[in-house]
Amino acid sequence: MTSGERETFAKEPARPSDVTGSIAHRVPDLGALELLLAVARLGSLGGAAREMGITQPAASSRIRSMERRLGVALVDRSPRGSRLTDAGALVTDWARRIVEAAQAFDAGAQALRDRRDSRLRVAASMTIAEYLLPGWLLALRAERPDTAVSLLAGNSAAVAERLLSGEADLGFVEGLTVPSGLDSAVIARDRLIVVAAPAHPWTRRRRPLSGQELASTPLILREEGSGTRQVLDAALGGLARPLIELSSTTAVKAAAVSGAGPSVLSELAVGEELATRRLVSVPVEGVRLARALRAVWPTGHRPTGPARELLSLTRG
Repeated sequence: MTSGERETFAKEPARPSDVTGSIAHRVPDLGALELLLAVARLGSLGGAAREMGITQPAASSRIRSMERRLGVALVDRSPRGSRLTDAGALVTDWARRIVEAAQAFDAGAQALRDRRDSRLRVAASMTIAEYLLPGWLLALRAERPDTAVSLLAGNSAAVAERLLSGEADLGFVEGLTVPSGLDSAVIARDRLIVVAAPAHPWTRRRRPLSGQELASTPLILREEGSGTRQVLDAALGGLARPLIELSSTTAVKAAAVSGAGPSVLSELAVGEELATRRLVSVPVEGVRLARALRAVWPTGHRPTGPARELLSLTRG
């Protein structure tokens, strides 16, 4: 370009052809508006390009594209630098308001994320709450020390209720099926085993129990609605009236250790008792007592923030 020669980015800008439809097709994007503001502030297209982290040809292309979209010339460029046309100065005033509004929008969105990330409410069925979640929550605390975590423990039905009512952000259940209204992901596998105190007659059997014997024997059981009870009932096709019905895995285990009667518990829950022979595992034939452990959340609302991080830790 020779001295004194002057270039106008859109000497005869085309008139926009689309004056109907979505405003997004007629208004320049935020990046283009920020570039125009930088040109106005710095008086140089090259300087504006450097500030925006793009090449000068890319900046020129963005300005031309914006001029075509608006149908007016915005910037004149000369050897002494770039200056706004009269229309460009007016558009720059409007652009400044739009960018300021976008900055306020972004700050508000960040405040919402900060509020979301400041707490995590977890609902979990008893076995997961007692034997798996403590390790996961310790790992989460290392990643997010400022996130306050609350844990609501209950049976699988209670977990579903808390999620659907908005009382929890993420849940964990042990049942055979996913409660209605929830999406899920399998995070682990578990196995139920029959256990009894060493003095119980079953511990001296030479042959495994049959499913019929197990089904017809009063057992120490969790309450209805628990994942353990659901799996056992489905595997046996029905259960005898419970010998004792208790609302936590720890209570069921303590009753079995005391010699009150046999029980069926998660393998996760009785490792220490089996190792010290306070409980003995009783073989059963012809019955499948495996189950999936699942993370659950309301349908269509995939976990975000701390809930998403906790979910990822369960698969580590």
